[in-house]
Amino acid sequence: MSYAIIGFGKLGQALAKAFARSGIEVSVATTRAPENFASTATAIGPEVIPQTLAEALKADIIFLAVRYESHRDVAKALPTWKGKTIVDVTNAYGVSPEELGGQPSSKVVAQAFTGARLVKGFNHLVAAVLDQDPVVQGGRRVVFLASDDDGAAEEIGVLAESLGFSPLRLGGLSAGGLLVQARGNSWGQLIFKDLVKFD
Repeated sequence: MSYAIIGFGKLGQALAKAFARSGIEVSVATTRAPENFASTATAIGPEVIPQTLAEALKADIIFLAVRYESHRDVAKALPTWKGKTIVDVTNAYGVSPEELGGQPSSKVVAQAFTGARLVKGFNHLVAAVLDQDPVVQGGRRVVFLASDDDGAAEEIGVLAESLGFSPLRLGGLSAGGLLVQARGNSWGQLIFKDLVKFD
């Protein structure tokens, strides 16, 4: 299984650190040439591989860590996303419900990535928290996952555990997904909730 993070701002870098901590190789890409962010990637660890967008999109599992407004630009990079799993880390704060057609933002993202399996996840924590070691006082930091594809949610849940997190599935995008999505100028009920699960 291969992994990529598209978007290498604070959130993308926090995700990259999670991969590096766990010794799992991950490609990172933006719309810029890799040499523009290679030094930042190298500083995180040898597991973080700066690539072009085209190279990174060959991965099986792709973390979409760009601004919500940029998701369509990424989606246009491939004619079909069949066989890929997209983890939607975007937040559509400030985007009106009318602009989303009354749907959860992840449904809109899913429609842009034709053929992909989509999981909403890793977006409810601010970058500064996601950046930290997910093992906290003997427990593990919770990441919420929502998807209309149970198999994809299961797959990302296993990955989340490998990255040191405790995944908590919320159900489908229209119900559970709304708990971790912005609607207009308000946040979902679980956004910013920093929870730790103890076994």
